[in-house]
Amino acid sequence: MIETIEHNGTRYPGFQAEGFAAKFAFPFALQVCRGEGLDVGCNRPEWAFPDAIYIDPIINDNYDALHLPVGKYDYIFSSHCLEHLNNWVDALDYWQTKIKSGGVLFLYLPSYENSYWRSWHNRKHVHNLSRQMMKDYLTDRGWNNIFVSGIDLNSSFMVMANK
Repeated sequence: MIETIEHNGTRYPGFQAEGFAAKFAFPFALQVCRGEGLDVGCNRPEWAFPDAIYIDPIINDNYDALHLPVGKYDYIFSSHCLEHLNNWVDALDYWQTKIKSGGVLFLYLPSYENSYWRSWHNRKHVHNLSRQMMKDYLTDRGWNNIFVSGIDLNSSFMVMANK
């Protein structure tokens, strides 16, 4: 039987409320996120992208989305994090300075189409992000090879781009 949750009369797969959304993006991210990288906002070490340096103030308050370790990285992976940040634009602008030329930005984000994740319902979310918004932002900031997926069964979408 498929476990479900309900919000405002709409049913969603129950796994959407369990955390560790990143596991749905890992198979795709593993294809492009290679070398030395960061996982920003993983929440728990066991939920971090494989072999990445995990960045989350819940785990280690030395670093957060706007204060990353010194150096430049081959990739930054982040799952269900941007919607929690006070200023996601500042964060992505900063992350761009931390990625090597040709490096990869890989984002996994909740879709606005899932009413439960809208910021006026889920008060942990500060922003509602859309696929078009992410594509427009990355294009404006000069990223290359921008790919934005459709919405998956986790009511989320993936974004990847090269610096």
